[in-house]
Amino acid sequence: MSTTVSQLDKVKEGPWSGGKSPWNLEYGKIMMWFFLVSDAFTFSAFLIYYGAQKFAQPTWIDADKIFQSIPGIAESGQPLVFVGIMTFILIMSSVTMVLAVEAGHRNSKQEVVKWMLWTILGGLMFLGCQAIEWNHLHHQGFWFGRNPATGLTDQNAIVEALQPYFTKDISYTAALQFSNLFFTITGFHGFHVSIGVLLNIIVLCMTLNNTFERRGTYLMIEKVGLYWHFVDLVWVFVFTFFYLI
Repeated sequence: MSTTVSQLDKVKEGPWSGGKSPWNLEYGKIMMWFFLVSDAFTFSAFLIYYGAQKFAQPTWIDADKIFQSIPGIAESGQPLVFVGIMTFILIMSSVTMVLAVEAGHRNSKQEVVKWMLWTILGGLMFLGCQAIEWNHLHHQGFWFGRNPATGLTDQNAIVEALQPYFTKDISYTAALQFSNLFFTITGFHGFHVSIGVLLNIIVLCMTLNNTFERRGTYLMIEKVGLYWHFVDLVWVFVFTFFYLI
């Protein structure tokens, strides 16, 4: 029997035989990617529905008018300033998460702890700002199934109650749809942020207990980091749909 190796067999055994398999990933990491993709479809459905409702209506609430206050500081005249602060806080928490992941790659426990603490603080600050904004809008009359004109029967009273939030024609239905969708979608995102903060706290405790030192890898930081970056990315779209468009 001939033992001669053909040129084709040599190619198959060489460095160009296909390289590293694209599926050669840690199980937990690839499962996190699957979860994030499925969750992205959920958020996409919410935002597409919001866009469809908004553009199906002849008029809609003006974001510059409803989001023009800084709760506790200014009641009006500061459009989108407060939500801009919230967005900056969340984006910076994503930066600190990147630094925590990078420190984990270097097995630097102290730096991981430092940057995870900053990430947790950023998440809590964002949630606190969102709670303040929700409370402010609730006092203005917006809530699930409600808007400032809910309960009024006189048409002039309804127009007067909603006039501050519209630039063009006034629509009770549009105001009610905005209220329902705003609290539903931002609440769903806030729930994700809360889960992310909880995961970050758990990972921080595991770091302090030297769990990852014993494992010899900080891969868990990277997996939680994927979730946190996803939450930040989703907020960019929520911010665009509700506050800018």
